[in-house]
Amino acid sequence: MLEAAIRVADRGGAEAITMRRVAQELGVEAMSLYHHVPNKDAILDGVVDVVFAAIELPDAGCGDWRDAIRARASSARSVLSRHSWALGLVDSRRTPGPATLRHHDAVLGVLRRAGFTLPMAAHAISLIDSYISGFVIQEVNLPVMTPDEVKEVAGGILENLPADELPYLTEMIVDHALRPGYDYTAEFGYGLDLILDALEARRK
Repeated sequence: MLEAAIRVADRGGAEAITMRRVAQELGVEAMSLYHHVPNKDAILDGVVDVVFAAIELPDAGCGDWRDAIRARASSARSVLSRHSWALGLVDSRRTPGPATLRHHDAVLGVLRRAGFTLPMAAHAISLIDSYISGFVIQEVNLPVMTPDEVKEVAGGILENLPADELPYLTEMIVDHALRPGYDYTAEFGYGLDLILDALEARRK
């Protein structure tokens, strides 16, 4: 049932998750779902837990806390990019499931064992998760994804851009965005490393 609800949300967003639509996805009557869940909220709680279960837990035995958190952040970005509708749900549920709780505990454990004070661990989680969520929102809404699309869109902007009036934007497009190998998604790792380095400096 939860996988069916996720398929519904992948097509139409979280607001598309209704008892009727989930039932249609399963090929059953909506009333039959109430034999398994009490209401729609239970389904929403469940799909959030499934999303968290798909995110890689940080490796507790990793020698460098930054490597563990970096791997977890990359996994979270990958999962949330596939299910971007979940961004509005993951922090809104009042009854988190076991996978969600296990995930948060594992992240906290990596930070606490690395020497972060409890307040600093809270700051770190808030900062890292806000960065992941913000990047995913920006990424899924970009009008370009492939190099050809970048070339087409950036080239179109450049055609109508008064280079003498907007020299820095022109420079960014010509000498950065249109250069071979440009990939906006690579910015994720760069920004994440800046955050992790800053947290390391304040770790103790």
